[in-house]
Amino acid sequence: MISKKLNIYFTAGIPKLEDTVEIIKLIQNSGADMLEIGMPYSDPVADGETIQKAHELALQNGMTIAKLFQQLKSIKNEIEIPVILMGYINPVLSFGFENFCEKCAESGVSGLIIPDLPPIEFEKNYRRILEKYGLTFTFLVTPETSDERIKYLDDLSSGFLYAVSSSSTTGNENKSINNKDYLQKLASSPLKNPLYIGFGIKNKKDFDEVTAGATGGIIGTAFVKILLEKENWKIEAAEFINSIKGEKL
Repeated sequence: MISKKLNIYFTAGIPKLEDTVEIIKLIQNSGADMLEIGMPYSDPVADGETIQKAHELALQNGMTIAKLFQQLKSIKNEIEIPVILMGYINPVLSFGFENFCEKCAESGVSGLIIPDLPPIEFEKNYRRILEKYGLTFTFLVTPETSDERIKYLDDLSSGFLYAVSSSSTTGNENKSINNKDYLQKLASSPLKNPLYIGFGIKNKKDFDEVTAGATGGIIGTAFVKILLEKENWKIEAAEFINSIKGEKL
């Protein structure tokens, strides 16, 4: 059986400001195939309660985009899995979009996910800059996304296509993550990019179910909960990743 790829998300700057580097290494060393780092923002509208709390704590801890780049640069040569930055467009524009992309390239970042960047704006103003610095860009699709728009967003994406498992915020407990018709439709679509499923995956059973027809899955809220709530988060976070990958410590 082909092993599904695991992408782990966490918010930079939690539980403490300087823990980011250790968490990145932990994610890589525990067997994840990719990591997605959330850039803290004061109004993370697409995120649920857990990740909103993580953003608040990270900002209280003093995490900034500039600080994150310093941390990433310090371990650039130690990280072999792809590093994706995920966040909202306003802080990136405040930093300066081209300056931001240049710093990404210098810091070992592979690509970006900016959910509130409109595709038309991406095409007109930003794709050229991303290509200049060798960065991929990933768009999101939902169960409400039409077939035509899925093709359009897949064509625009250059890293992977991020399929949100339900039309809700991250970590939402009330939505079924196994929307079978939607997932089967995506699995049978002639996509250009690898397909990753995210939002609501909490354990290996969830992961195996939703990634049956995909390249892999993305886990954020369940992992961030460990960082926020567990005193011995280093051990529990590593065990969690190992449990998803089906490997034994």
